[in-house]
Amino acid sequence: MIEGLCGNKNVARILIFLFVNGRCYGTQLHRALKVPLTPLQKALTRLETGSVITSYYEGKTRLYQFNRAYPLLAELEELLKKAYTLLPPHQKKEYYVAKEEPKAPTLKPENNLRILQQFWDRLQSVSQLTFHATTKSKEESGWNGKGKGEVLASKEGSNTLIFHEKGTWQGKPGGEVNFTNVFRWTLDRQAGVISLEHLRRGNDHPVFLFHLAPSGMHSLASVDSHLCGGDAYFGQIHFDRYSLRLNWRVIGPKKNEEIDYFYL
Repeated sequence: MIEGLCGNKNVARILIFLFVNGRCYGTQLHRALKVPLTPLQKALTRLETGSVITSYYEGKTRLYQFNRAYPLLAELEELLKKAYTLLPPHQKKEYYVAKEEPKAPTLKPENNLRILQQFWDRLQSVSQLTFHATTKSKEESGWNGKGKGEVLASKEGSNTLIFHEKGTWQGKPGGEVNFTNVFRWTLDRQAGVISLEHLRRGNDHPVFLFHLAPSGMHSLASVDSHLCGGDAYFGQIHFDRYSLRLNWRVIGPKKNEEIDYFYL
């Protein structure tokens, strides 16, 4: 879509990948985009030489991200958002990667059920939540603020859990409002996934969000994106014995948000 402007298909792919994920490293791009490593490294060098991106090290890994001092960054991100929203649904998923657990071992298929059960057990003890939303969108409707509330979890059989959430949301300074949400979690041991649905239209008319499958020893990630009116929703969860973190990434014609839910 923007290869003609970038003059290089790999440059265009790297820019979209960074727009969606925030940062990247060479072998991660190689795996996600299924492109040989050498041309990707050349494209990264070209972008860094042009001051579009910068790099830094975490241990021995060289990470790349947008240069926040680049004078045309806001305009570039708007262009990349437009290019991303025009991609076919299956390509949108290819550009999103779940945040990796530090030093996580390779996940073996036989561990999936155990990880799902550990998460399911932890999910049933949730009673509180806090969340923080950050938007890069220039639209006034962009999600930007924080909230907190209570969660009443109720079972519907052994494989279904309903979250009734209520609390307060503060977007603009001084503008605190009440909110309510109802989510349904369903465990499918045979398929090895947990589905998440929003019940804003009632129990009989759920809005499907996505299936979550194990992506690490303490994490799950959406199997595919949820598309709603041109917006793409992705999700991933990291959990331990004390809390759950549900990260949402939403990209669409008028949206460019990241939301972190912390369930306690």
